[in-house]
Amino acid sequence: DLKLQFLYFIGHQGEGPEGRGKEKKKMVNYPKSKKSYCAECDNYKNHKVVQYKTGKSRLVAQGKRRYDAKQKGLGGQTKPVFHKKAKTTKKISLKLQCTKCKRVKLTSIKRCKHFELADQGRKKSKDPTW
Repeated sequence: DLKLQFLYFIGHQGEGPEGRGKEKKKMVNYPKSKKSYCAECDNYKNHKVVQYKTGKSRLVAQGKRRYDAKQKGLGGQTKPVFHKKAKTTKKISLKLQCTKCKRVKLTSIKRCKHFELADQGRKKSKDPTW
């Protein structure tokens, strides 16, 4: 059992069994375009990357109509309102669009506090050149 713990320690440098998943979630710089598999083209093609944003919620959706009907009248709040927020980060959803056939696919990356889409080729220099 001691040998197993030692091997576990070697495999996970700096994080023990109690501190699993506690690695730092810092800023992520992600390229604006990347090569990814396109099912329509049946090949790896360049994809344009954008961060996924949820659309405007519809008032005619069944759940919204049911909720509004239940809320109507006397009695106050009828459904539970979530207050016990524990997470400090969000999983990032990305929308990848094939540059050839315009097919869109969604992927997600790990949790991070700050996310940024950036050009990989050009990096800003600290001293201005004019």
